[in-house]
Amino acid sequence: MLTQQKVRHLGATELIAAVLDPGSYRSWDAPVTDPDPGPEYRQELAAARAKSGVDESVLTGEGLIRGRRVAVIISEFRFLAGSIGQAAAERIVNAVERATGEGLPLLAGPASGGTRMQEGTIAFLSMVKISAAVRTHRKAGLPYLVYLRHPTTGGVMASWGSLGHITAAEPGALLGFLGPRVYEALHGVPFPENVQSAENLFDKGLIDAVVPPWQLSDVVDRALSILVTGPHAPVAAPETLSVEPSGAGAWESIGISRNSRRPDMRQLLAHGARDVLPLNGTGQGEKDPGLQLALARFGQQSCVVIGHTRPRPTRPTGMGQTEVAQSAMGPASLREARRGMRLAEELGLPLLTIIDTAGAALSQEAEEGGLAGEIARSLHDLIGLDAPTVSVLLGQGAGGGALALLPADRTIAAQHAWLSPLPPEGASAIVHRSTGFAPAMSEAQGVNVASLHANGLVDHIVDERPDAAEETQAFCRRLGRAIEYELATLACTGVDELLPRRLAKYRNLGSILAATTGGKPSV
Repeated sequence: MLTQQKVRHLGATELIAAVLDPGSYRSWDAPVTDPDPGPEYRQELAAARAKSGVDESVLTGEGLIRGRRVAVIISEFRFLAGSIGQAAAERIVNAVERATGEGLPLLAGPASGGTRMQEGTIAFLSMVKISAAVRTHRKAGLPYLVYLRHPTTGGVMASWGSLGHITAAEPGALLGFLGPRVYEALHGVPFPENVQSAENLFDKGLIDAVVPPWQLSDVVDRALSILVTGPHAPVAAPETLSVEPSGAGAWESIGISRNSRRPDMRQLLAHGARDVLPLNGTGQGEKDPGLQLALARFGQQSCVVIGHTRPRPTRPTGMGQTEVAQSAMGPASLREARRGMRLAEELGLPLLTIIDTAGAALSQEAEEGGLAGEIARSLHDLIGLDAPTVSVLLGQGAGGGALALLPADRTIAAQHAWLSPLPPEGASAIVHRSTGFAPAMSEAQGVNVASLHANGLVDHIVDERPDAAEETQAFCRRLGRAIEYELATLACTGVDELLPRRLAKYRNLGSILAATTGGKPSV
């Protein structure tokens, strides 16, 4: 979510009025106790209070956003540039701890030049106790949402400003670690333009959205409607539970899956999910168009979603080469995926993975970026994830890029999806030194849903009537209902019970079929 609109930067009380339901704000602030200031600092504090109309650089309290109770911590930049001294830090920590104790989601709106120079190292060290309080809040499974305002720099950006589960920023905000005035004073030249802008941070995958203040309540409401869940009514069994594998051969299914009009993850979320809130990047300066991360609800079932995005080819794909080049997944994709895995664990939400890739990136950049290690770490995290998991084979499923998102408690597959160690053309080239044997290789390797179901990987099949590309919306709605059912079913089972089942499923893959076929591979 990105906006280029210019906005007027609001003060603390103005932002509170813009975001919270009218008349719902209740202050948590007690009178501050200043550290023993000298006369000059005492005068600065008095002047700041007269100028800003508040007693410190942060206001804390609670209110309602669309009727939902939320704790808030909002900076007032007019009070000594929103700087954090000992009194402000104590106010922040008390508010975070109260929000944790009362089980409230927390919205932070920093606007600060950092820690207060007049109070020296002790004020600087207060960032540690603020970060510790935020950590405890997050470990309690409570949402911590951050709205970065103009400007946010220094120790605030390097602590509670950068710890949000979801982080948005106001348009045009200056955001960064080193303030540009300090940089110019130290180096004698101006800091490069636009590097520390909210829009650039969004482009680099450091924040999730750029939204004006008057839209912030919408974003918070959408996020909390997904993150704060309660008991739900049972979900009726969908008709797809009785669907059998397609009678199509593996090579026919592969051809169908490569149709440029086949529904992808974006269309599944648009037509099969109820609410979707896209997130953006790793939060560590990377984002990759090969993967999408989002929060979503299917029916009443909330989840974190990570999945491959499939760009549309600009020319016929032939054997799929154009699509491989355009949709190749790099190591940054998997670092973003692992951000989603951590969110699921911390917020107590199930994880949904969507698999639809012609293969991982084959490049110098991917190798030097540690692609193999990222695939390994993704497998490691998924197989032991402390959250319910559902994976969906939506279309193509080639190589390590597909495998990295596969391990789950339950796996749903579209009838013409497939999963293989390499695209069949690549497997043919290895075995026969020619791509001409790809159809035979796909049959022999058992890449289609019939074989994957027989071998115990696929648990639930969603039919295509007869091809998802010809019925995009109807297919996505059927798949959405199947996802809702699987999420609801897993929600009734504790993770302590799910983990051993998940491990046993992958430990025993193929053993049932091998016992009935004398150990012969499925073809």
